[in-house]
Amino acid sequence: MTESRVSAEPIPTARLDLLPLRVEHAEEMAAALSDPALHTFIGGAPDSPGVLRTRYERLVAGSPDPSVSWCNWVLRLRAGSCLVGTVQATVTGRHAAEIAWVVGTPWQGHGLAKEAARGLVAWLGRQSVRTVVAHIHPAHTASAAVAAAAGLTPTEEEQDGEVRWRSAPVPGGGAARGGLTTTPVPPAPWPGPPAAAPAPGTRPGGGRRSP
Repeated sequence: MTESRVSAEPIPTARLDLLPLRVEHAEEMAAALSDPALHTFIGGAPDSPGVLRTRYERLVAGSPDPSVSWCNWVLRLRAGSCLVGTVQATVTGRHAAEIAWVVGTPWQGHGLAKEAARGLVAWLGRQSVRTVVAHIHPAHTASAAVAAAAGLTPTEEEQDGEVRWRSAPVPGGGAARGGLTTTPVPPAPWPGPPAAAPAPGTRPGGGRRSP
């Protein structure tokens, strides 16, 4: 591994443990992310456990480009001891990262995606990442709210029909956040999964996937 590589580490937040992705997570994650409505804005369809396992094998193996790090986590909800989603960061040259997130339908509406994204951005700052971006469909208001909670703001740039959101560096840097501005938001209480899934288009879910 070269000096430019960044490796995923466990990240604790108020209610979640962000755990580095393992191939063995594929079966549980396939069930957690099985709602087709999760793909309304990011495209594609839910992966079967076998397909997801193959994809996770490739992600865990890492990028063939030594200047690019594929960092992936699953989100474990402590209250239920279950996996509820993922976050990911593609880090280029240690100083720039593109992030994305998704939370399974039964666990949406309780601020878990915001909590995970804030934890991820704070961790990236501690790795000397100075710029964080996310690409979000302009109609995906829930995902925009997650990006805003993580300290990102929309730009005039677009890519493949998605708006580029970017972190705002603090002049002179900032050791506690690695030079990134974030907006602290207290986590919402966790009452358990809702009885019914929310309607399509109301869920968190950040931009495009890592390879």
